[in-house]
Amino acid sequence: MRVVLCGDFVPTAVTAPTFESGDAAALLGDTLPVIQAADFAIANLECALTERDTPIRKCGPNMKGKPEYARVIAEAGFTHLGLSNNHVWDFGIQAMRDTVAAVEAAGMTPFGFGENDQDSRRPLLIERDGKRLAVLAVCEHEYSYALPDQFGANPFDPFDTMEDIALAKQAANWVVVMYHGGKEQCEYPSPRLRKACHAMARAGADLILCQHSHCIGCHESYRGAQIVYGQGNFNFVEHLDHPHWRSGLMLDVTFDGDVNVTYLPVVAGERGVTLADGGEKAQILAGFEERSARLLDDGAWMAAWEAFCRSMPYYVNAVKNAYIDVPEGEVCRQVFPHYLDCEAHLDVWKTIYKTWHGDKTDEQK
Repeated sequence: MRVVLCGDFVPTAVTAPTFESGDAAALLGDTLPVIQAADFAIANLECALTERDTPIRKCGPNMKGKPEYARVIAEAGFTHLGLSNNHVWDFGIQAMRDTVAAVEAAGMTPFGFGENDQDSRRPLLIERDGKRLAVLAVCEHEYSYALPDQFGANPFDPFDTMEDIALAKQAANWVVVMYHGGKEQCEYPSPRLRKACHAMARAGADLILCQHSHCIGCHESYRGAQIVYGQGNFNFVEHLDHPHWRSGLMLDVTFDGDVNVTYLPVVAGERGVTLADGGEKAQILAGFEERSARLLDDGAWMAAWEAFCRSMPYYVNAVKNAYIDVPEGEVCRQVFPHYLDCEAHLDVWKTIYKTWHGDKTDEQK
């Protein structure tokens, strides 16, 4: 079984004309033959596909495309789209339902969502030549996630998700987890995220892909599982002058007893994406491997993570401004509770504000 696994796929102002024209070749360049040669092609659709125009109140942008854009994605060869992320709910519940309907109408299968938090836990099961692959899409607690009484994306849970992986492994030959989380623009996992991925591997996951960070991170093998901490964008063409934002990794994976992964760097251009080649490809892969080696050195990895956390003053400002009296409807009123809710933001706080045990005070010595 050959499966192509891609990161964040989002129509933008840059690519909207290409979507409108239906030009999949321009949108995807020479990634197109790779996608079409696979038995299945899967990406994370990180937006709503809807005509609704009432955004939810949130920190950060509200993202959407037209429902007919799903047809372009399907014509390119994609077969399944994960919807477990922090933007699929950006225009409300009905807009997310519009997204599901658009994806299905285009002939693709959406997954990673449900009528409530329990229903959302259902894995995607795909079969080929008598073998079965299970794919679980989960997201951190950032706006879109389902509740006991609310339709939405499948929320990561440190207990339930491990059970879901174990049950999926009983029903399938291999298990892939698409984890939408981790700190944006950080090339390394937090200690919590790395521990969570290790736990997912112990539960039975064969391949774990951390998406959402919008940058290529690092990878490691753990108890036979392969873990990618930061797949980067796939087709999310914005900020072309940003070195992180404009590149990502396609994974061309063969499931045949073992799980064999080929990393294919992609880069964004003026109309879509193409495969990186020559020196650019070599540079992207070299950086990926250098960070992966650093990850195995606890001192170097933690130094890089802590330096990143301390480079962002707005986390300290969120604490300082938590109790400033602002009107109920102001977005800034939501920053502090949002940072408490979302695992990636809380990871940064826990690094900046160390507990008694983490601070190594004189009383401990």
